[in-house]
Amino acid sequence: MAPAPEPEILAAFEAAKGFMPVDEGLALYAAAVEAGRLGLPLLEVGTYCGRSTLLLADAARAAGVAALTVDHHRGSEEQQPGWDYHDPETVDPELGVMDTLPAFRRTLHRAGLEEHVVALVGRSPQIAALWNTPLALVFVDGGHTDEHATADYEGWAPHVAEGGLLVIHDVFPDPADEFTGQAPYRVYLRALASGAFTEVSATDSLRVLRRTGPGI
Repeated sequence: MAPAPEPEILAAFEAAKGFMPVDEGLALYAAAVEAGRLGLPLLEVGTYCGRSTLLLADAARAAGVAALTVDHHRGSEEQQPGWDYHDPETVDPELGVMDTLPAFRRTLHRAGLEEHVVALVGRSPQIAALWNTPLALVFVDGGHTDEHATADYEGWAPHVAEGGLLVIHDVFPDPADEFTGQAPYRVYLRALASGAFTEVSATDSLRVLRRTGPGI
Protein backbone atom coordinates (compact mmCIF):
# COMPACT_ATOMS: atom_id res chain seq x y z
CA MET A 1 0.00 0.00 0.00
CA ALA A 2 1.31 3.46 -0.92
CA PRO A 3 2.15 5.72 2.02
CA ALA A 4 -0.38 8.44 2.81
CA PRO A 5 -0.16 11.59 4.92
CA GLU A 6 -1.86 11.81 8.29
CA PRO A 7 -5.50 13.00 8.13
CA GLU A 8 -4.64 16.44 9.50
CA ILE A 9 -2.00 17.01 6.80
CA LEU A 10 -4.35 15.86 4.07
CA ALA A 11 -7.05 18.16 5.45
CA ALA A 12 -4.60 21.07 5.44
CA PHE A 13 -3.66 20.22 1.83
CA GLU A 14 -7.29 20.24 0.75
CA ALA A 15 -7.93 23.54 2.57
CA ALA A 16 -4.92 25.36 1.08
CA LYS A 17 -5.12 27.52 -2.03
CA GLY A 18 -3.85 25.67 -5.07
CA PHE A 19 -4.74 23.54 -8.04
CA MET A 20 -3.39 20.04 -7.38
CA PRO A 21 -6.09 17.35 -7.08
CA VAL A 22 -5.98 14.94 -4.18
CA ASP A 23 -5.03 11.88 -6.24
CA GLU A 24 -2.01 13.68 -7.71
CA GLY A 25 -1.13 14.98 -4.26
CA LEU A 26 -1.11 11.47 -2.84
CA ALA A 27 1.15 10.33 -5.68
CA LEU A 28 3.50 13.23 -4.97
CA TYR A 29 3.53 12.37 -1.28
CA ALA A 30 4.35 8.73 -1.98
CA ALA A 31 7.22 9.81 -4.25
CA ALA A 32 8.52 12.19 -1.59
CA VAL A 33 8.45 9.51 1.09
CA GLU A 34 10.38 7.13 -1.17
CA ALA A 35 12.91 9.76 -2.19
CA GLY A 36 13.37 10.90 1.40
CA ARG A 37 15.02 7.56 2.19
CA LEU A 38 18.08 8.80 0.30
CA GLY A 39 18.69 11.25 3.13
CA LEU A 40 18.88 14.27 0.80
CA PRO A 41 16.67 17.36 0.50
CA LEU A 42 13.39 17.44 -1.43
CA LEU A 43 12.85 20.47 -3.69
CA GLU A 44 9.88 21.89 -5.56
CA VAL A 45 9.88 24.58 -8.23
CA GLY A 46 6.63 26.52 -8.14
CA THR A 47 5.24 27.06 -4.64
CA TYR A 48 2.21 29.36 -5.07
CA CYS A 49 0.43 29.24 -1.67
CA GLY A 50 2.04 26.05 -0.38
CA ARG A 51 -0.58 23.40 -1.13
CA SER A 52 1.88 20.80 -2.44
CA THR A 53 4.60 22.05 -0.09
CA LEU A 54 2.65 20.61 2.83
CA LEU A 55 3.04 17.11 1.41
CA LEU A 56 6.76 17.51 0.73
CA ALA A 57 7.29 19.03 4.17
CA ASP A 58 5.51 16.19 5.93
CA ALA A 59 7.54 13.60 4.00
CA ALA A 60 10.73 15.57 4.74
CA ARG A 61 9.88 15.70 8.43
CA ALA A 62 9.47 11.93 8.55
CA ALA A 63 12.78 11.41 6.73
CA GLY A 64 14.71 13.96 8.77
CA VAL A 65 15.59 16.07 5.72
CA ALA A 66 14.62 19.53 4.51
CA ALA A 67 11.93 20.48 2.03
CA LEU A 68 12.99 23.37 -0.22
CA THR A 69 10.71 25.56 -2.31
CA VAL A 70 11.68 27.86 -5.18
CA ASP A 71 9.31 30.65 -6.24
CA HIS A 72 9.38 34.40 -6.83
CA HIS A 73 5.82 34.52 -5.44
CA ARG A 74 4.62 36.97 -8.10
CA GLY A 75 2.55 34.33 -9.86
CA SER A 76 3.05 32.53 -13.15
CA GLU A 77 1.47 33.60 -16.43
CA GLU A 78 -1.90 31.91 -15.99
CA GLN A 79 -2.30 33.41 -12.49
CA GLN A 80 -2.11 37.05 -13.56
CA PRO A 81 -5.16 39.36 -13.69
CA GLY A 82 -7.46 38.54 -16.58
CA TRP A 83 -6.60 34.83 -16.59
CA ASP A 84 -8.84 32.02 -15.37
CA TYR A 85 -6.44 31.03 -12.59
CA HIS A 86 -6.12 34.50 -11.09
CA ASP A 87 -7.14 34.90 -7.44
CA PRO A 88 -7.64 38.56 -6.42
CA GLU A 89 -6.90 37.62 -2.80
CA THR A 90 -3.26 37.03 -3.75
CA VAL A 91 -2.75 40.65 -4.88
CA ASP A 92 -0.79 42.97 -2.58
CA PRO A 93 -3.24 45.86 -1.97
CA GLU A 94 -0.44 48.42 -1.64
CA LEU A 95 1.68 47.42 -4.62
CA GLY A 96 -1.06 46.06 -6.88
CA VAL A 97 0.97 42.97 -7.83
CA MET A 98 0.63 39.35 -6.83
CA ASP A 99 2.37 38.23 -3.66
CA THR A 100 1.66 34.66 -2.61
CA LEU A 101 4.40 34.58 0.03
CA PRO A 102 2.13 35.61 2.95
CA ALA A 103 -0.45 32.96 2.04
CA PHE A 104 2.33 30.39 1.71
CA ARG A 105 3.64 31.18 5.18
CA ARG A 106 0.15 31.00 6.67
CA THR A 107 -0.36 27.60 5.03
CA LEU A 108 2.80 26.20 6.63
CA HIS A 109 2.11 27.78 10.01
CA ARG A 110 -1.41 26.39 10.25
CA ALA A 111 -0.10 22.89 9.53
CA GLY A 112 2.80 23.20 11.99
CA LEU A 113 5.39 22.57 9.28
CA GLU A 114 7.32 25.86 9.10
CA GLU A 115 10.51 24.48 10.62
CA HIS A 116 10.75 21.76 7.98
CA VAL A 117 10.71 24.09 4.96
CA VAL A 118 13.34 26.42 3.52
CA ALA A 119 11.74 28.96 1.19
CA LEU A 120 14.04 30.16 -1.59
CA VAL A 121 12.40 33.36 -2.83
CA GLY A 122 13.59 34.29 -6.29
CA ARG A 123 13.54 33.21 -9.90
CA SER A 124 14.30 29.57 -10.55
CA PRO A 125 17.20 30.00 -13.04
CA GLN A 126 19.01 32.44 -10.75
CA ILE A 127 18.78 30.11 -7.75
CA ALA A 128 19.62 27.00 -9.77
CA ALA A 129 22.77 28.68 -11.07
CA LEU A 130 24.00 28.94 -7.47
CA TRP A 131 22.98 25.44 -6.44
CA ASN A 132 25.47 22.58 -5.94
CA THR A 133 23.80 20.14 -3.52
CA PRO A 134 22.41 16.75 -4.66
CA LEU A 135 18.65 16.38 -4.25
CA ALA A 136 16.54 13.31 -3.56
CA LEU A 137 13.54 14.75 -5.38
CA VAL A 138 12.85 17.65 -7.72
CA PHE A 139 9.20 18.54 -8.32
CA VAL A 140 8.77 20.76 -11.39
CA ASP A 141 5.54 22.76 -11.17
CA GLY A 142 6.52 26.30 -12.15
CA GLY A 143 5.73 28.40 -15.21
CA HIS A 144 4.07 26.61 -18.12
CA THR A 145 5.73 28.38 -21.02
CA ASP A 146 8.48 26.57 -22.89
CA GLU A 147 10.96 29.17 -21.66
CA HIS A 148 10.17 28.64 -17.99
CA ALA A 149 9.56 24.89 -18.03
CA THR A 150 12.77 24.29 -19.97
CA ALA A 151 14.78 26.51 -17.63
CA ASP A 152 13.39 24.66 -14.60
CA TYR A 153 14.34 21.31 -16.11
CA GLU A 154 17.81 22.39 -17.23
CA GLY A 155 18.50 24.14 -13.93
CA TRP A 156 17.33 21.47 -11.51
CA ALA A 157 17.19 18.02 -13.14
CA PRO A 158 21.02 17.68 -13.14
CA HIS A 159 20.93 17.92 -9.33
CA VAL A 160 18.71 14.85 -8.89
CA ALA A 161 20.88 12.21 -7.23
CA GLU A 162 21.29 8.71 -8.63
CA GLY A 163 18.15 6.84 -7.61
CA GLY A 164 16.35 10.09 -6.87
CA LEU A 165 13.09 11.21 -8.42
CA LEU A 166 12.09 13.89 -10.92
CA VAL A 167 8.38 14.68 -10.67
CA ILE A 168 6.69 16.76 -13.38
CA HIS A 169 3.20 18.22 -13.02
CA ASP A 170 0.65 19.17 -15.70
CA VAL A 171 1.87 16.70 -18.31
CA PHE A 172 -0.87 16.67 -20.95
CA PRO A 173 -0.11 14.58 -24.07
CA ASP A 174 -3.38 15.68 -25.74
CA PRO A 175 -3.43 19.42 -26.57
CA ALA A 176 -7.21 19.39 -26.12
CA ASP A 177 -6.74 18.60 -22.41
CA GLU A 178 -4.19 21.34 -21.79
CA PHE A 179 -4.79 24.83 -20.40
CA THR A 180 -1.49 26.66 -20.85
CA GLY A 181 0.44 24.90 -23.61
CA GLN A 182 2.32 21.64 -23.57
CA ALA A 183 5.65 22.75 -22.18
CA PRO A 184 5.59 20.33 -19.20
CA TYR A 185 4.82 17.48 -21.62
CA ARG A 186 7.77 18.43 -23.80
CA VAL A 187 10.02 18.56 -20.74
CA TYR A 188 8.78 15.11 -19.72
CA LEU A 189 9.62 13.73 -23.19
CA ARG A 190 13.03 15.38 -23.05
CA ALA A 191 13.77 13.79 -19.68
CA LEU A 192 12.92 10.33 -21.00
CA ALA A 193 14.92 10.88 -24.20
CA SER A 194 17.98 11.94 -22.20
CA GLY A 195 18.54 8.40 -20.99
CA ALA A 196 19.02 9.75 -17.47
CA PHE A 197 15.47 9.06 -16.29
CA THR A 198 13.08 6.11 -16.33
CA GLU A 199 9.36 6.52 -15.74
CA VAL A 200 8.09 5.11 -12.45
CA SER A 201 4.43 6.10 -12.40
CA ALA A 202 1.75 8.31 -13.94
CA THR A 203 -1.22 9.70 -12.01
CA ASP A 204 -3.41 11.88 -14.19
CA SER A 205 -1.07 14.75 -15.16
CA LEU A 206 1.66 13.86 -12.64
CA ARG A 207 4.70 11.91 -13.86
CA VAL A 208 7.33 10.38 -11.59
CA LEU A 209 10.73 9.55 -13.13
CA ARG A 210 13.76 7.94 -11.49
CA ARG A 211 17.34 9.05 -12.11
CA THR A 212 18.99 5.92 -13.46
CA GLY A 213 22.00 7.28 -15.30
CA PRO A 214 23.96 10.27 -16.64
CA GLY A 215 23.08 12.14 -19.79
CA ILE A 216 21.22 15.30 -18.83
